[in-house]
Amino acid sequence: MRAASIDRRTAETDVHVAVNLDGTGRATIATGVGFLDHMLELLARHALFDIEVSVTGDLHVDQHHTTEDAGIALGQAFARALADKSGIARYADIHLPMDEALTRVAVDISGRPFLVFRTAFKVEKIGQFDTELVREWLQAFAMNAGITLHVETLYGDNAHHIAESCFKGLARALRQAVAVDPREGGRVPSTKGSL
Repeated sequence: MRAASIDRRTAETDVHVAVNLDGTGRATIATGVGFLDHMLELLARHALFDIEVSVTGDLHVDQHHTTEDAGIALGQAFARALADKSGIARYADIHLPMDEALTRVAVDISGRPFLVFRTAFKVEKIGQFDTELVREWLQAFAMNAGITLHVETLYGDNAHHIAESCFKGLARALRQAVAVDPREGGRVPSTKGSL
């Protein structure tokens, strides 16, 4: 089973996450940030990962630390669950429509963390959630998961739809990239022999 859990405690947050990459899309999410909970539930459902995330954070300050630290811990658990990445497809990309918004997400489970984020929001907030935190979560996740991640919203107007297309796009791309390719025969998908 490709699964892992992480507990991460700092002066700002106390985070527990668990992920099963071969799950059914079950999500148990409680970050104290309603919109982030919604995005992580979408991620689990559309990636078909079982994900648990619980965070006690300094929400009296703002939602930044909670959002970023949830991304850090989930990225670490994702990397641990993949272990040496034997047999995976490694690469995937998708165009994800959400009503009027369309986002392209491409991923390489490379061991070389990098984020290209070309998405703009016309408003600063979705409810109480700062739209700039979409990028912060993706950055934290990509850096700690060890993936190269490109996210570009080609067009869209509604901030909720744009954010949702980013998370659903990531989910579907990760679902394809972590899939076991029987033609690999258990090999690591790299000419170097490791990722």
